[in-house]
Amino acid sequence: MKRRDLLALFCNFSVFGTPLPKPFGVSFVDVAAKAGLTHPIIYGGVSSKKYILETNGCGVAFFDYDSDGWQDIFLPGGSRIDGAPAGATNRLYKNNRDGTFTDVTKRAGLERTVWASGVAIGDYDNDGHDDLFITCWGQNILYRNNGNGTFTDVTREAGLLSPRPRWGAGCTFVDYDRDGFLDLFVGNYLEFDLKTAPLPGAAEHCMWKGIPVNCGPRGLPTSRNYLYHNNGDGTFTDVSEESGIARERERYAMTAVAADFDDDGWPDIFVACDSTASILYKNRHDGTFTDVALEAGVAYNEDGREQAGMGVGIGDTTNRGRLDIFKTHFADDTPILYRNRGNGTFEDVTTGAGLGSLSRYLGWGAGLADLDNDGLVDIFFVNGNVYPELEKYFDQYKYKNPRKVLRNVGGGAFEDVSESCGPGALDRRSSRGAAFGDFDNDGDIDVLVMNMNEPPSLLRNDYQGDNRWLKIKLAGTRSNRSAIGAKIIVTLGGATQTYHVRSGSSYCSQSELPVTVGLGTASQAAAPCENYQYWRPCCCREQAWRSFPPAFRCPRSSLRCIRRCSRRNSSRRWGGGRRCWVARTALSRPG
Repeated sequence: MKRRDLLALFCNFSVFGTPLPKPFGVSFVDVAAKAGLTHPIIYGGVSSKKYILETNGCGVAFFDYDSDGWQDIFLPGGSRIDGAPAGATNRLYKNNRDGTFTDVTKRAGLERTVWASGVAIGDYDNDGHDDLFITCWGQNILYRNNGNGTFTDVTREAGLLSPRPRWGAGCTFVDYDRDGFLDLFVGNYLEFDLKTAPLPGAAEHCMWKGIPVNCGPRGLPTSRNYLYHNNGDGTFTDVSEESGIARERERYAMTAVAADFDDDGWPDIFVACDSTASILYKNRHDGTFTDVALEAGVAYNEDGREQAGMGVGIGDTTNRGRLDIFKTHFADDTPILYRNRGNGTFEDVTTGAGLGSLSRYLGWGAGLADLDNDGLVDIFFVNGNVYPELEKYFDQYKYKNPRKVLRNVGGGAFEDVSESCGPGALDRRSSRGAAFGDFDNDGDIDVLVMNMNEPPSLLRNDYQGDNRWLKIKLAGTRSNRSAIGAKIIVTLGGATQTYHVRSGSSYCSQSELPVTVGLGTASQAAAPCENYQYWRPCCCREQAWRSFPPAFRCPRSSLRCIRRCSRRNSSRRWGGGRRCWVARTALSRPG
């Protein structure tokens, strides 16, 4: 049996219960200071920025580096043109399970000052410990998780050391050839050299609305994207040219996300690009990719204009079992929502979905997440201008902006509920990356935000309501251990929700790998697994979940349930092989 046959789990949870209309109930509170996240994330100048290098900031990450069932936090960092101040470093914080975190950066071997951009998490060597990849201006870094709370820089040994400096941006682990080992995609922003970079006002592309600003990206040389094949022995091979990834060169790549957008069982790669057309790399099943963004309808907006793509969120916004794409952009332009038609094409539904008036802010990190656990994914994104000096001339272009929360009201429509979502949503910052995860294990999705030259925001979701949730943690047994690429299909009251376990997204960020599914008022879950395995009704609805407790192993099944499962389990074949995953699930306590 070949490893390429062992990719994805399709799991269908039939849930009984009808959600009732109710208040949103979501309120965000920034608890970063109380949690111990007090160090500012240094990134370029504060009151002015001479170079584009200082403006883009970086992502953030939720990931359980010590496998204790609690999401820890990794914060990449930057520097300053005239030299890094004391304390400018990447930081790792361990979750203390009581709402606080401890800085373990030095102990973990991650203390390092770089111009970081993106972060992706994945177990590239299948040893059961999630590893860490960081893109930078300069050299990217691959840290192997040693499984004892420490990390080792294996960039050179893994074959990922670049012969010259590059500006890495969005990145994602993806098993593109389905051989059971995570490969690596890296999007590069542009070619940048401090020695030759033009100064504000030096050319047409160094002006904005008549004001001298830092130059770019237009007018600066584009770069190319890279794909590295995992050789299965801890090393990677650059296959960018032969795979077709390097063919798209006239782009300024930002955020990358890998998922099966056309439902053919193979992961594709979407790349949001700044000031140029977006890229949708379609997986051709033979180790090659083709950019189909134009014919798929995701290269431009409905007016045929290229946009300044920053962040990307993907999710099933209409519960039709298809992955839609949400993308953030520059000020004076709306974010865009592409609805998946299910035939390999997308439709720009921005205006019809109620997003057409959201053009005031410059958007960055974004996510499609069910914030109130009602069974419909909502939209959350952060904002922040790139020109701190601009507000001296234009009051409408503030450098620091509030966050945006858009409630999914069903029928493909959203409403802006930001004003009623607590002080964490209204707080003004110049933000970049955003990661989504349940750091306090209370069943609702919290948000970690990178703020330029300030401490991060840790937005705790203090949801008030009686909606329930199901949490699913997958681990590969004969495919990649992180379960990246797994597809979970959830049916709720006749509607279908689709989730993908994935690596990087948002804006150059990493959200938690476990999947939280909102159940509304449902209280029972039966789980026949489509195309792979039948999992009979799992009677675990009385178990309140706080962390991953010891789980009962279902007989002859590769799924685990917290309480007990029926002994009637069987399996099927799909695509020529069996998908082998382990799942730990948790269902919130009814009422």
